[in-house]
Amino acid sequence: MLKTVFVPINRAGWPFIALFAVAAVILGLIASPLGWLGVILTLWCVYFFRDPDRISPVRPGLIISPADGVVQFVDKAAPPPELEMGDQQLDRVAIFMNVFDVHVNRIPCDGVISGLSYRPGKFFNASLDKASEFNERQSVRMTVSNEGGGPEKEIAFVQIAGLVARRIICNINEGQPVKAGERFGLIRFGSRVDVYLPEGASILVAVGQRSIAGETVISDLRLPGESRTGEIR
Repeated sequence: MLKTVFVPINRAGWPFIALFAVAAVILGLIASPLGWLGVILTLWCVYFFRDPDRISPVRPGLIISPADGVVQFVDKAAPPPELEMGDQQLDRVAIFMNVFDVHVNRIPCDGVISGLSYRPGKFFNASLDKASEFNERQSVRMTVSNEGGGPEKEIAFVQIAGLVARRIICNINEGQPVKAGERFGLIRFGSRVDVYLPEGASILVAVGQRSIAGETVISDLRLPGESRTGEIR
């Protein structure tokens, strides 16, 4: 129960929480109602930067959601050109995070980071398709661990800043071995993460489905097949 109520706060959030708290005190000195508004905003800031633990599936071949949020769309698109993965269109799963979602991002699978590229850009609403091309983004190329042998596979995942986001944090390095579910970064105040999958991978989420970072399986590289569909019931 205590772990449910007292969720850890990501360290990137403490400067903002402190700023909101100071602003609340100043507003309270000006006018009591404004002070209460500042308290509410401070509590929201604490809530925004929460960083709960997750239970990540560990079977090789599984691709886990890197973000909390709603599956905005499942389609085909070429990975960002700066990753030098070619112009072939790959299956893409886009996960949109609103301002009430956990914004800590997690590694989708075991493997090695093979490429990183940051590109400044605009700040369109992250739910729009054009955000993939024009918004500020941090792109990551990753070689997937292949314990069963066979050809090497790569995936890409891209942190995309949103309408009010102004800071992408990515705490991984090229050549770094990583494991599924590990924290690797954060995007502040509304954003999106796109995952580009190898050809033939099955997609196990549907548009409109809510995913949980580090827990929801979005694809299985060992189970080729048709994409999953879903409907509201």
